Amino acid sequence: MKKEKLRRFGLTVIVSMLCIAGYAQKSIQGNVKDAKGGPLIGVTVMAPGNNGAITDLDGNFTISNVKSGDELKFTYVGYIGKTLRLGDESTLNVVLSEDNKTLDELVVVGYGVQKKSDVTGSMTSVTAADLTNRPINNALEGMQGKAAGVDIRTSDRPGEMGDVYIRGVRSLSASSNPLYVVDGVPLNGTVGQTYEESLDSKAGRGGQLESLNPQDIESVEVLKDASAAAIYGSRGANGVVLITTKKGKQGKFTVSYNGSLTVDNVKDRTTWMTADEYLTWRRWAYFYRDQTKYPRGDQPTLENDKVIFNAARDPYAWANIEKGWAGGTWDGSKVATTNWTDFVSQTGYALDHTISASGGNEKSQSYISVGWLQNQGTVKGQDYNRYTAKVSNDLKPFKFLSLGASVNATYSIQNYGMSNDGGNTSGPRSAYAAATNNLPYAVPYDDNGARIQYPGGDDKIRTVVDEWKYSTDERKVFRALGSFYAQVNLGELVEPLKGLQYKVNFGPDFRYYRRGLFNSAISTNREGVNYTSLQKSTDFSWTLDNLVYYNRSFGKHDIGVTLLQTATKYDYETSSMAAQGIPLESAMWNALTMTNVTSLRSWNSGLTEKQLESYMARVNYTFNNRYMLTASVRRDGASQLAEGHKWATFPSVALAWRMEQEDFIKQYKWIDQLKLRLGYGVTGNSAINPYQTKGSIVSLFYPFGSAATAGYTTYDQSLSNGAVTMANQDLSWEKTKQWNVGVDFNFLSNRINGSFDIYTSRTSDLLMLQNIPSLTGYVQTYNNIGETKNFGYDVTLNLVPVRTKDLEWSIDLNAAYTKNEIVSLANGKEDDIANGWFIGQSTYVLYDYVPNGVWKAEDAEEMAKFNANGSNFQVGMTRPKDLNGDYKIDANNDRAVAGRNRDPRWSAGVSTTVVYKEWELSVQAYGRMGYTFSNEAPWVGGRYNCRLYDYYNENNTNATYSKPIFDEGGKDQYYYLCGIKSGSYMKIRNISLGYTFPKALLKNSGITNLKLYAQAKNPFTLFNKAESVDMDTQSNLYNQGFTFGVNISF
Repeated sequence: MKKEKLRRFGLTVIVSMLCIAGYAQKSIQGNVKDAKGGPLIGVTVMAPGNNGAITDLDGNFTISNVKSGDELKFTYVGYIGKTLRLGDESTLNVVLSEDNKTLDELVVVGYGVQKKSDVTGSMTSVTAADLTNRPINNALEGMQGKAAGVDIRTSDRPGEMGDVYIRGVRSLSASSNPLYVVDGVPLNGTVGQTYEESLDSKAGRGGQLESLNPQDIESVEVLKDASAAAIYGSRGANGVVLITTKKGKQGKFTVSYNGSLTVDNVKDRTTWMTADEYLTWRRWAYFYRDQTKYPRGDQPTLENDKVIFNAARDPYAWANIEKGWAGGTWDGSKVATTNWTDFVSQTGYALDHTISASGGNEKSQSYISVGWLQNQGTVKGQDYNRYTAKVSNDLKPFKFLSLGASVNATYSIQNYGMSNDGGNTSGPRSAYAAATNNLPYAVPYDDNGARIQYPGGDDKIRTVVDEWKYSTDERKVFRALGSFYAQVNLGELVEPLKGLQYKVNFGPDFRYYRRGLFNSAISTNREGVNYTSLQKSTDFSWTLDNLVYYNRSFGKHDIGVTLLQTATKYDYETSSMAAQGIPLESAMWNALTMTNVTSLRSWNSGLTEKQLESYMARVNYTFNNRYMLTASVRRDGASQLAEGHKWATFPSVALAWRMEQEDFIKQYKWIDQLKLRLGYGVTGNSAINPYQTKGSIVSLFYPFGSAATAGYTTYDQSLSNGAVTMANQDLSWEKTKQWNVGVDFNFLSNRINGSFDIYTSRTSDLLMLQNIPSLTGYVQTYNNIGETKNFGYDVTLNLVPVRTKDLEWSIDLNAAYTKNEIVSLANGKEDDIANGWFIGQSTYVLYDYVPNGVWKAEDAEEMAKFNANGSNFQVGMTRPKDLNGDYKIDANNDRAVAGRNRDPRWSAGVSTTVVYKEWELSVQAYGRMGYTFSNEAPWVGGRYNCRLYDYYNENNTNATYSKPIFDEGGKDQYYYLCGIKSGSYMKIRNISLGYTFPKALLKNSGITNLKLYAQAKNPFTLFNKAESVDMDTQSNLYNQGFTFGVNISF
C-alpha cells in the first residue's frame, strides 16, 4: 500500500513537471527601433535551435517556441548586435545602436587619415573587396566602374595598363595622368615614352602601378577635387590616387592563399570578307579604276582575273581561285577562304597565385606576401610574367614610439608581340592586325610545306604565319618601392604636449627597364634586312617627409593641425643603340659588337635630374560634431623652372555641415546622414622638360680651311636634332582653380546611401609651344599661354532593395558627366587648327570635312560644278559638304568640328549583387556615352583584305560607304568621312557566382575561410554604336573568357 502511494506520488510529480515545461514554451512579440525611435526593418531575431524571425515594416516580430532563460540575438547590418536573456515577459521593446564604423571608418586623405564622416573634400574610396571581387592583373582594372568621375581605359594586351582620367582632361600639352601615392610615397613615372606612346602622342605612363599586386592593396582613395588634392600642390592638378597596402594585424598569425585561372579567347567585332566576297569587291575596285579595261565586278572573266589577282606571282593562290572557274563559269562558293587570324590567335590564360601571412601582438605586427602572375595573351607572341613580393613590419617598442617598414618589389617580363619599330611605322602594330591584311583567297604554304612569303603575290603583304618567331619585343622591369617611418607621440612623454606627434617618412623608389627588340629580315614589317635595338633606363627617386601632427578636443571643439616639410629628388638615366644587318639573327640584341656591326643605325644616352621641395600646413576644425572646416596651403619649388619662377603657392579651403546632427533633421528618423560640402582649391602642373628653361645647343660640322671642324649652334632645322626650342626664363606653373559642391547621404539604415558632386574648374597659364619670329635664332618656344575650363558632376548611389534573414540584394550605380572646353590659346581667342584646338570646343575634337553621303548618278550636274573647280569626284565616291556654298572643297572653308574624340561626356558603372545564405551572384556593367569615333570606314583602295561592309557598286547605289577604286594611294581622299560614328557603348564586364563555406562546416578543419567562385568575363555587350570596333578597347578586338578561383585562409 505504501509502495503504491509512492508510485502515484512519483507519477504526479513527473506529470506536473511535464505540464510546467509545456506551459513554459511560449511566443514572444516585440518591436525593434533605432536610437532615434524609428522602426528597423529586416532585423534578424534568432533563438536557440535555429529558431528565428525577421522584423516587418513597423519593426515588429513574433517568435514562437521559446522559454524563460533562452537568449535572443538581434543582428542588423550597420548596427551593433544585441543579446537578451528572456524572463517572464511576453513583449520586448529593443533598441539597437548604429555601428558607426561606416561613418567613423578611417580613410586616407593624404599625409594622414580622417574619419569618413569628417571628410570635407570630394573623394571616392575603393576597398580591397572591391578590387579583388574579380580577377585583375593590376589595380586600375579593379577600379574601373567603381569610382564616379574616374575614367579608366581597357587594355587586353598582357602587361599593359590603360589610361586614367579623373574628371576629364584639363591640360592641352602636359600629361593628364593623376598622381599615384603608395603608402605615403608619391610615385615618379618615367620621363621618357615607350615607342607606342610616342606613336600615339601620349605622355609616358611609366608603368606607375606595375610593382603592386592587387591582392596586397588594402584600399584606394581617389582625391577628385582641388580642395582635397591641393595638399599635393604642383602634382595634384589631375587628381590624386592614394593607395594603402596591407599591413600586419594584431592577433593570431593567419595564412591565406588566393588563386585563379582565367581562360580567354579573342573576339573580333569585325566581320571580314570571305574569299568570294573579297574577289568580287576587288574586281569592282579594278572596274572603277578603268572601266574600259576591266569588266564589272559581277561579270568576271578568267583572263582579267589572272591580271587582277597576280596569277603569275603566286600560283598557289591562283590555283585556289581557279576552283571557282572549274565549271567554265564563275562560282565563288568553290573558292576556299583562309582565315589568317587563326594563325596568330590562341587560347589565352592567366594563372594568378598569391600567398600571404599576417599577424602579431600589441608590440609588433607583420605582413608578408609573394605572388606570381603568368599571363599568356590571346595573340601569339604576347605574354607577361610578374613576380611580386611584399614585406612590412610595424613596431611599437614603447608607448611613445612607433616604427614601420614596408617594401614592395616586382620583377616582370613582357613579350609585347610584333612591333613595327624600325620598320614601316605606318604598318600593322600587332600580329592580329597584320593577319587581317593577308588576302583571304591566298594560302599559307606551298606544296612542300614551306610558308609563302608574299601570299597572293603582293610585295607589300607579307605572310603573318609564324610571325612571333621572327619579331621579338621583350621588356623587363625590376622595381622596388619602400616606405620607412618613425613616429614619436610627444604627448606620451610630456603631458602638456598631449596630442602632439612627430613623424619622419622616407620613401625610395627604384625602377630598372630593359627593352630588347629584334625584327628578322623576313618579318612582316621588314623588307629584306633585319633590325635590332637595345634600350635601358633606370629611375631612382626618394622622398623625405617631416611631419608634425597636433590633434586635440576641447569640449565641443575638435582641432587637427598638420605641418609638412618634404623634398623629392629624381634621376632618370637612359641609353640605347640600334643596328640592322646583324649577321647572326639568333643573337638578336645581345651581340651589338664592333665585330658584328660595322656601324650603328642610331645610338643615344641621356641623364635627367630634377628636384622638388615643399612646405604644407593644414588645419581641420570641427565644432559640435557638425560644422567642419579644412584649410591648407602648400608651397612648392621645382628645379625645372627658372629662377624667380620656381616657387608657387597652392591654397585650399573646404566647409562641411553634418545636417543630421541638427534638431530639425533629427525628427526625420529615416535620415542617418546628410552632409553638405563646399570646397575651393588651387593645384599646379610643371610637367615640362626639366631643362626647358636652360636652353639647348646642337652639334654640327662646318668647313674651316681644308677640314670639317666640330662646332655648336643654337638652332639648325636642317639637322635631325636641330629643331630645338628657345629657352624661356619666364616659364611658370600651370594652375587649376576648382570649386566643388557636394552632398553625402545615408537613409533608411544604410538602405540608400551615396553622394552627389558638381564642380567647375579653370586651368590658366597653360604650358604650350608658341611660334616666334626666326630672327631670334629659333622658331618656337614654350610659354604660359592659354586657358581651359572644366565642368561636370559625379553621382554615386548604393541601394539595398531587399534585406531579409537569408537574402540581400544590393545595387551600386555611379555616373559622371564631364565637359572640357578651351577658353584661349597661344594667339588669344584664335583657333589653332594645326593642333586641332578650337575656342569653345573640347580639348579633343574631330575637326574635318563633314560627310554628306555618297555621290549618286542623279547628282551628276551638281558634281560637275565641283569638278570644274578642281575636284575629281565620281559617282560612288564620298561626298563632303560644301559648307560655304562656293562649289569648292577646301581646308580653310569646308572643315568643321564633327564631334569629340577620346572625350566622352558620360561614363557610368552599374553593379548588382544578390547574396542568399552562402551564395553570392553579382553582375557588373560599364560604359561611356556622348562622343565620336572616326576609324569605322574601311580603306577603299581595293588592295588589302577588307571587312564586310555596305559599299557602292552598280547593284547597290544607295550604299552607306563609297565605292572601291584600286589604287595604291587611294583615289577617294574623303572615303574615311563615312566612318565617323558615335562611340557610345555599354557592356557587361563581369558576371560572378561565389560560394563561401559556412564557418560551422570549417570549424574542425583548421580553415577559417574558404570561398570558391566562377566568373564570366565580357559575356556580352548591351549596345555598341560603332559597327566593327569594341569601344571599350578602341580596337576591333576584345577578350572574352571564364575565371575559376579560390580564396582560403588558415
